[in-house]
Amino acid sequence: MTDRIALVLGLCLTALIAADILLNGSSALLFLLRKFADMVEYLAFWR
Repeated sequence: MTDRIALVLGLCLTALIAADILLNGSSALLFLLRKFADMVEYLAFWR
């Protein structure tokens, strides 16, 4: 991955997170983080 692609992806993620916080009260971000935590717990069970 080139530096340019990494920078664009980082800026897109930052913009999406900022938009979620400003427009949605970060409910989508919290939902995704909770689902990610559930997935990590599920994967830890199978380890």
